[in-house]
Amino acid sequence: MLERLFQLKAHNTNVRTEILAGVTTFLAMAYILFVNPSILGETGMDKGAVFVATCLAAAIGSTVMGLIANYPIALAPGMGLNAFFTYTVVLHMGHTWQVALGAVFISAVCFFLLSIFRIREWIVNSIPLPLRSAIAAGIGLFLALIALQGAGIVVGNPATVVGMGDLTKPGAVLAILGFFLIVALEARKVRGAVLIGILVVTTASILLGFSPFNGLVSMPPSLAPTFMQLDIAGALDIGLLSVIFAFLFVDLFDNSGTLIGVAKRAGLMGKDGHMPKMGRALIADSTAAMAGSLLGTSTTTSYIESAAGVSAGGRTGLTAIVVAVLFLLALFFAPLAGSVPAYATAPALFFVAVLMASGLAEIEWDDITEAAPVVVTALAMPLTYSIANGIAFGFIAWTLIKLLAGRARDLNSALVILSILFVVKLGWYP
Repeated sequence: MLERLFQLKAHNTNVRTEILAGVTTFLAMAYILFVNPSILGETGMDKGAVFVATCLAAAIGSTVMGLIANYPIALAPGMGLNAFFTYTVVLHMGHTWQVALGAVFISAVCFFLLSIFRIREWIVNSIPLPLRSAIAAGIGLFLALIALQGAGIVVGNPATVVGMGDLTKPGAVLAILGFFLIVALEARKVRGAVLIGILVVTTASILLGFSPFNGLVSMPPSLAPTFMQLDIAGALDIGLLSVIFAFLFVDLFDNSGTLIGVAKRAGLMGKDGHMPKMGRALIADSTAAMAGSLLGTSTTTSYIESAAGVSAGGRTGLTAIVVAVLFLLALFFAPLAGSVPAYATAPALFFVAVLMASGLAEIEWDDITEAAPVVVTALAMPLTYSIANGIAFGFIAWTLIKLLAGRARDLNSALVILSILFVVKLGWYP
């Protein structure tokens, strides 16, 4: 049956290798089980319900990817998008988390339609690579700021906007040590480095009496507080159009980059350089995002950590199915997730920020017409506390700078149209 479903021999793999790859991928991305409830919980959402929603969304997304596309790519609620959901849409803009879930659902439906009608290629190809790298780097800087705040290392200051916190506090010290540990483990190629870092900081905090221990295993918490609580009508407000676009835009490019990157590493790219069954993979992703919003979590997306499983030999959808099963088993570890303090997840956030900011290395810094919009995009996200604003400023800056520099040939209709829409949005519907 497994051979018929996943064509193991054709991909030069076997069940044992696929199971090992699935476990490897799960260990690399299991940190989301602790980080996602911590972030979304700040909106007032029930953390237990968010934990269950995270497990189920990851299981559903990974299963659909494995069965429909037969790719060794796992899915879960995305980093960056969960921060945008909480800190920008809910806490900064003042919308309810129900409305934010509605925006996630609408963006997922749009993504699904773009995948069905194959418009994705036109959109992706119309956005310059430097802008895509800038968006990824900007999200990384945004996560870094959130991590430093969560650890108490950066605090508000009325005179300078931000300032340094008290580094002698236990949370700040443990967060710093946790980050060093994660980086060291990653440098030594230890599997599950981020997960180990979170658990070590949590254990140290509990043993030293800085945070309570809620237990290890139990029956899963109730999903009722978040299940089907999304407010789609509220999300259709014109002021939320840029939010919906930001969810869609980031998910679109994050997915494309992840799918292509993992497929290349797995040797799954076609001879023409294109990724076979890309449409199926994107449909699986958008389906998972819709399911996640109904369950009660932010956008579900493909995880670059899937590359860890590919490195362990994963080549088919069976790897993703194994990840899905492990996320279902994780449902019984909700008490452990509830024992993780914010300063234990902060090192994980900061480490992900480091990985995302590495995209800046791909920029041609000698070309000022590219370097300037990139810096505007990357800095606008953390400094305005909004991924949507960063994208808007980046598009506008790119278009205007290219026009004024006499480089109109570097533009296309999609860039110009989106830039005009962003000007209208920022000027009349901030």
